[in-house]
Amino acid sequence: MNFKSLASLAPKFSLSRGSKPRYLGSFLQSQRRLLSTSDEAGKPAMASVYPVLPGELTAHFQLRTGQSFTGGSFGANTASMGEAVFSTSLVGYPESMTDPSYKGQILIFTQPLIGNYGVPPRDRDEYGLLKYFEAEQIQCSGIVVSDYSAKYSHWNAVESLSDWCQRSGIPAITGVDTRSLVHLLRGQGSTLGALNVGSKKLDIGNEVQWFDPTDGNLVDQVSVKSPKIYNPSGTVSIGLIDCGAKNNIIRLLCKSGARVTVLPWDYDFVPIINEFDGLFISNGPGSPSFCQKTIENLKKAFEVYHRPIFGICMGNQLLGMAAGLQIYKLPYGNRGHNQPVIELESGKCVITSQNHGFALDDSFVPEGWARSFVNANDGSNEGVRHLTKPFYSVQFHPEAQGGPLDTTYMIRRFVNDVVAHKESEWRQSEAQLFDSQLGLEESSKLQMALQ
Repeated sequence: MNFKSLASLAPKFSLSRGSKPRYLGSFLQSQRRLLSTSDEAGKPAMASVYPVLPGELTAHFQLRTGQSFTGGSFGANTASMGEAVFSTSLVGYPESMTDPSYKGQILIFTQPLIGNYGVPPRDRDEYGLLKYFEAEQIQCSGIVVSDYSAKYSHWNAVESLSDWCQRSGIPAITGVDTRSLVHLLRGQGSTLGALNVGSKKLDIGNEVQWFDPTDGNLVDQVSVKSPKIYNPSGTVSIGLIDCGAKNNIIRLLCKSGARVTVLPWDYDFVPIINEFDGLFISNGPGSPSFCQKTIENLKKAFEVYHRPIFGICMGNQLLGMAAGLQIYKLPYGNRGHNQPVIELESGKCVITSQNHGFALDDSFVPEGWARSFVNANDGSNEGVRHLTKPFYSVQFHPEAQGGPLDTTYMIRRFVNDVVAHKESEWRQSEAQLFDSQLGLEESSKLQMALQ
């Protein structure tokens, strides 16, 4: 069936704005999918065209490798470029779109129906954090979906996904065979994408040039500019190095009883390091090579600090680089909410959420360090740990909103380690005080009695 014959079937269905998203959209999608996966010769198609309904604006999504897709626009009437990445999550598009890890990226959703439960309100929790978003605003540069639902239904929704994107200046395209697109990205590797609204796609090379946002320091764009404290009455104090921290990281640390001081990525925390009972290194976008100041601060911390340090996602890369490991760019990147990871010590497999294009090269591990987790798909590094000090990290997101929940225990375990270490330090200081005031013999008797 060619495009003209497909379009000729449209009058048999309702073309009203309200009835399109599920009935007509689903039918046209099933036909369009045939168009976008092969051409007449049975070869992979280089272009895909989606029937745009009357009243809809046309949008175009093209890859630097040459493939292009045409569909309907439901976002802002603007253009953007970014690394084309994807999310396999079935739910949680508000959380994904506001995740700072997606800064400078065009986000492709493999879940076919997007927008059906709208967008929640900007309510805040007891710590002053947005309940339903991972940052104050949308972080990705644009979104690509298969079937946008203009009608939404949810008890907590206050606006449509389209309204949110338009208000935030984010372009969005519907009618793209996103699963075929993800197969393309997984097969040929990471590439740049361009998304624009209008009758014609961007004339890249003449009108505009390809621009890669990851060539700049994205971490600096999403990190706080000055220290900020959450849950000031917490029982332990944790310094969070913000490379693009998600709200749920701060929330889970606070709920575990911690006072959290969020620090800029390049903040020199070493002079005040003993004010913190533990350090946490967050996730973040782009390349860790731009975070040399963070790496240098961590190297200094390794020499003088003996309390727990925990890093996640980019935090894993920064901790490893401070330890002496190198990084490399993954050919495809590890994306989505279904990445299997093996814990080397126990052999246990966990399903994790990930979005990163770089990894630690653990073919050589410095003395005193060891690998702790490995990706079950490609064998890339998923975590390192120090053999004698409480320093450890993971490449995935244990705090992931929208799931999976296999590794949420890691945040609690880190805070428990901080509490245990603080109590151990207190007992040691008390023992030293008794020794100095009572002498070793009387001090030993008193400590035995107190136990």
